[in-house]
Amino acid sequence: MIAVTAKMNVKQGSELEFERRMLDLVSQVNDNEPGVIFYRLCRDSDGNYVVIELYEDELAVKDHVDSDHLKAAAPSFKGIMAGPPEILRYDVLGPVRPTKTA
Repeated sequence: MIAVTAKMNVKQGSELEFERRMLDLVSQVNDNEPGVIFYRLCRDSDGNYVVIELYEDELAVKDHVDSDHLKAAAPSFKGIMAGPPEILRYDVLGPVRPTKTA
């Protein structure tokens, strides 16, 4: 499994529009990408955004990057972003949901 975090740098005053557009994209990803295990938009108490992503494998990551809905949405974020997302990738070690022991 592969985990990805994408810290989103949003222009001040564009937060509500960013959330609207991003939540629409989150729905499209979750509805149309079977290799996505988890894909959520999160916000901390200071108003910083991060997308937390979990994929089955490298093919699922590639399918996400190449998806029509991501390509279609990308231009709509240009005017509301303060810069490109800061993306980090991780290899997931161990089970996503620990198994119960007797």
